[in-house]
Order: sequence, then C-alpha cells, then structure tokens
Amino acid sequence: MKFRGGVSCQEAPSFDQLDECEESEEEDGIASDDDDDGGGGGGEDEGFTALASYRKRQARREEVRRFKGSEDDLRHPLVKEICRLIGFRSQWNAKLEYDLKNMLRSLKPNLVCAVLRSQSDERVALKFFYWADRQWRYRHYPVVYYAMLEVLSKTKMCQGARRVLILMARRRIVREPEAFGYLMVSYSRAGMLRHSLRVLTMMQKAGVELDLLICNTAVYVLVKANRLDKALRFVERMDAVGLTPDVETYNRLIKGYCDVHRVDDALELISQMSVKGCPPDKVSYYTVMSFLGKENKVEEVKALMEKMRNESDLMPDQVTYNLLIHAFSKHGHAVEALVFATEAEGKGFKVDKIGYSAVVASFCQKGCLDEAKEVVNRMFSVGCVPDVVTYTAVVDGYCRLGEVDRAKKMVQEMYKHGCRPNTVTYTALLTGLCKTGNSSEAREMIDLSEEHWWTPNAITYGVVMHGFRREGKLAEACEVVRAMVHKGLYPNPVEINLLIQSLCKEGKPAEAKRLMEECLHNGCAVNVVNFTSVIHGFCQKDDLEAALSLLDDMYLSSKHPDAFTYTVLVDALGKKGRIDDATELVKKMLGRGLVPTPVTYRTVIHRYSQANRVDDLLKLLDKMRARQEHRTAYNEVIEKLCSFGNVDEAYKLLGRVLTTASAVDAKTCRTLMESYLRRGLPLSAYNVASRMFYRNMIPDLKLCEKLSKKLVLDGKVEEADKLMMHFVERGRRPPPAKVSS
Repeated sequence: MKFRGGVSCQEAPSFDQLDECEESEEEDGIASDDDDDGGGGGGEDEGFTALASYRKRQARREEVRRFKGSEDDLRHPLVKEICRLIGFRSQWNAKLEYDLKNMLRSLKPNLVCAVLRSQSDERVALKFFYWADRQWRYRHYPVVYYAMLEVLSKTKMCQGARRVLILMARRRIVREPEAFGYLMVSYSRAGMLRHSLRVLTMMQKAGVELDLLICNTAVYVLVKANRLDKALRFVERMDAVGLTPDVETYNRLIKGYCDVHRVDDALELISQMSVKGCPPDKVSYYTVMSFLGKENKVEEVKALMEKMRNESDLMPDQVTYNLLIHAFSKHGHAVEALVFATEAEGKGFKVDKIGYSAVVASFCQKGCLDEAKEVVNRMFSVGCVPDVVTYTAVVDGYCRLGEVDRAKKMVQEMYKHGCRPNTVTYTALLTGLCKTGNSSEAREMIDLSEEHWWTPNAITYGVVMHGFRREGKLAEACEVVRAMVHKGLYPNPVEINLLIQSLCKEGKPAEAKRLMEECLHNGCAVNVVNFTSVIHGFCQKDDLEAALSLLDDMYLSSKHPDAFTYTVLVDALGKKGRIDDATELVKKMLGRGLVPTPVTYRTVIHRYSQANRVDDLLKLLDKMRARQEHRTAYNEVIEKLCSFGNVDEAYKLLGRVLTTASAVDAKTCRTLMESYLRRGLPLSAYNVASRMFYRNMIPDLKLCEKLSKKLVLDGKVEEADKLMMHFVERGRRPPPAKVSS
C-alpha cells in the first residue's frame, strides 16, 4: 500500500459531494473536448496524422503489471462490506465515512479494483475512486487506474476517463497505450468518433508511442462507427509505417465487412490473410459464420467449414458447432440449428443443454411447441437432462399461445424430473394466467410461493399488478403494489403511472394520490410524471383546488413540476373560465425558468381565444416567446379566433403573420378568407387576398375564383377584376378571351 500526505481526514470531502478531478484540461497534450471542431488538423484524419509521425521504437519499455481480477475478489468480505457502505451514500455521516476510510487502508490493490467493478452504476465507482484518492496517507496503485479506465470504457463517460488519464500524469503513473485505448472506446460509445481518433495524437504529445494494440483499438472504433472505408485506409497506413497488422486487426475488418453485408469481401480478406503472413484463426471464420447464420444460409456455412478445414487446417470442433447452433437459434432458424446439432452429434461431439435450450427457445418463440417438446424428449434420449432454462422456455411458449393448462402441466413435469422451477419460470406462468384473465389465481400463486420454494421479484409482482389493472380490478392492483413494497420490492415510475392513470380514468384521483404518496413514503422512485397524472385526474373531476394543492406538494417533495404539469393546470383553469388564475400560473412557470412547449402554446391560445381575452393572450404570448420562440404562435391565434367566430380580432393580427410570408402564413390567410366568406363578407376576404399579393404571396386560385363570383354578386365588379388580374400579372391565369362584336 502506498501512502502520501495531503488532505487531512477532517478536510476530505464526503463521498457523494466530491466533484470530478479539476486538473488542467490541457495537461500532457490531452486537450479539451470542445477543441475538436476548431481549426487545424482535427477531425477523423487525426489518427492518420499520428500514424504518419510514427517511428518504430528500438525497445519497448516494461509494461505496468495489471491484475485481471477474479470472482473470489468480488466475493471477498471486505469488498462486500465496502459496497454495502457505499450503498448508504445518500445518508452519509461521519461514522460511515470513518468506517470506510479504515477499511480502505486495509484493501489490497486487487480488492480496490474489485470494489470498482462491483458497482452497478459506473458513476458511483468513479466517485469512490476520487474519494479514495484524496484520503490521508493513501494513494492508488497503478493497477487501480487501469481498472477504473476499464470500467469507464464500458460506458459513455468519456470525460471521466479523460480526467483519470490526467490524474495518472499528475501522479506520475506510467501510461501505456492500453490506458488511452480505454478512453478511445469510451469516446466511441458516446458517438464521438472524432474525439476518439484524436486520442492517438494526444498519446504522442504525451510521449507515449503508438503500438499495435492501440491501432487495433482505432480499427475497432472505426468499424463500430460504420466507417469501414476509413478503417481499411487506416490498416493500409499501419502496414506502410511498419506496424504490421495481426490477426486481431483483420478480424475486426472482417466484422466490419459483415456489418455492412459485404460477406464476399470478408471471405476474400480471409483468403488473403495467409498470403500476408497472418493466417486466419477460428474467430475469422466464426465471424462470417455468425453472419451467415443470421441470414439462414446453411449451405454457405457448410462450404465455409470445408474451407476452414482444407485451406487453414482448422478443424470444426465443439465450439464451432455450438456457435452455429446459437447463431441460427438466436435469429429464429430453429430447424437449421437442429440440423447442425444432429451433425455435431454424428461427428462425435456432444451438444450441451445450453445449445439444446437455445433450439427449444427458438421453436417456442415461433409458436412451434410440438417441435420444442420433441427436442426436449431428444435431450433425454441422448443423456442430456433439460435444466430449468429449457423448461422455462417451453412454459413461456405455451403461455404465449394462451395454453396455460399445458404450461401448468409442464411445471409439474419439471418437478417429476427433479428440476425445480425458479422465479423466471413462475413469472412466465403468471404472465400467461394474467393474459387469460386469471389474475386472481396468479395472486394466489404468489401467496403460496414460499411453500414451493421460489421467491417473487419485482417483475413477478408487476405482471400480476398489470393483470388486475387490465381486468379493471384496481383495488386488487393497488393491494399487489402494497404487498410488493412491503417485501422491499419497488415498482418503477412507469408501472406506478399506468395504475395511476387507470384510477383517474375510473374517476378516482383521490385513491391515485393516496397510492402515489404511499409509494413515495416507502422509497419508490416516484417522479414528476406520476404527480402530473394525478393532477390531470383531479382536473378531469373539476377538483381544481386539489390539483393546485398537489402542485404545491410537489415542491415540498422535491419533485419540481415541468412545463407539462403547468400546461395541464392552465388548460383546466381556462376550461373553467379562470383566465386570470391561468395567467398567474403561466407567469409562475416562466419565473421558474421552465420553457413553454408547443402544447403549452396551443393550450393557452385555445383557452384564451375561447374566452375572447385576446389582449391578455397577446401580452402573455410576448412573455412566453421571450422565453422560447414559437414562430407559428400568431398563426395559431388567428386560426383559433376564426374557429370561434372572432374574425375581426383575427384580422387585426394579420400584419404579424405576413412578416414572413411562408407556406404556413398562406394557410392562415386562407382560413381567414374562408371565415369571411362563410359570414357573407367577401370584401373583407378580398382585403386579405390583396395584402397577400402585396407580400408576394399567391392565394389559393380556386378560393379566389369563388371569392370573385361573390364579389360580382355583391356589385363589387372592379374588385373582382383586380383580384383576377393579380393572378394574370403573376402568370397564374391566362387573360380572359375578348368577345368579338
């Protein structure tokens, strides 16, 4: 264990308050992410520039030894206890931190790595990494930095990975190309290809030379980003500068060819590998076989197996057949997968229960249960006893077809063969029961679960809850949720919301509120959407005071309302004619920094136009547009006023619409003209058309022909002629033929 001076125990920040490393973003050539789009040699060609400056080293420096970790490390008592303490980070106190510090100093480097890998949330792992680094008389071993980078490489947390690299430079930790490779992969996962390739240049600026490992990572990144052409160019440059591609390089190119359905090119590359002094391995062939399995090309697979045997002296083995069985089964080609299983057994290979289970599951997904049962019977005949996964696939298949009784018999058969059903099996069976309207029986099975030695999980309870909900038995559904929470299992916000909406549709928003509050107080992840659904339920019952009270409760529960929450309330207040209250609510929303959505605009426009509060509407729209521009706001106002018959007010706003002269504005003008014509006011409609022509907009010809006839009937012949002449001047209508005397 390494120790260092520095921050005292009292000064060390608490676990969950610790921000990420604040080292200089330019240190050791690791530039800020925002610089990537600037001038200079940035971009996707950065990797090629790095290759061009590559110089082969005479001797490679000694690599940092890294622990790969083991399952025993993850099960170590100290690792488990630290992970338990980290779980209490939201309730952090001095005692917990003291305990964690003491245990940290007892941890060997491999156990610190195990703690990092044990976290289901990588952000928590990174916080623990930084927290530990700043503790008194403690410093991470190099292996821990590599473990942290490996964890981050499986996420999109590229900023965190970059800062770990910076911290390594500060701590004078040797940074091998592998460390930069982890950063490249993290950038790739975040969809930041240009940043990923710039890492090669960053390496060289940091004094770390390229090697084959990092170049293979670059090829992987390019292939994952569907830039096969650049990956091919990159490999050519590698070869040219003396970094000879190896079998891993070519395998990644083969994967790239298969991803874009260029299987012939993949096969050609396999043929060329031996000529280039790098014979293909089984992975080379397996990659193409997997693609052919997806495409259900059995003959092509067999031909490739012959090629693997004859040209590369690689014999198809147990692994080969297992790969083919899984590839064909995964993509729904169960019959073909079974053919390969038969062929494997004919050649003396033993297909294990995992392979057979994949075939069974494939048949079940297609609804071929008889064939699936035959495979199960075949397993017994060849001495391969089906396991719980095999049986569960059949149970699920029967339930998908609605044959729940046969699924029950299959569960009983499992017991006869000494295979105890597990939670997944019973969850599949309960799903079938609920889909056939037998949710009460499913609930009874949960109550008897202890007698049958299985434990329902959150998914199991959720299945039964939704079953009761679909059957309209909402009281029973709520009881399932309460039982679930009592067991320490929590429904997610989506499940809670579905039940809340069902209660509100039944006119029971008070019960929905009670359920939501129970879930919230018991630690469930209740969110803003759940509150908004209950508020909407109260609004539908015209209980606006309860809805507004719940809005205040949201702030007390630290669930801040969003724009949609306010929109629901504004719509309800407007519907009841409480425009002043609605105005105050919109102002409150804007004052809290929320951005009005298009739905908010439509709601405000509809309710204010309905109440004929045009002046108030326009003032409010100005405030809303100052927060978030909505280009068609006045178009919507005009159209809504026309629908309510307030065409005069609509006409007053025409000038605000005609400033842009877009297709949307033309549609709005048409709506206004049609409204005037329906009210027998053709001259007003003519004025709208004239203003359109003045703005170089062409009104609808058929509508104007109708308008012209109305004008003639009203004795407005001159206006009718002018209207048609506007079309003639713009080449839209031939001049009327002169009548010869």
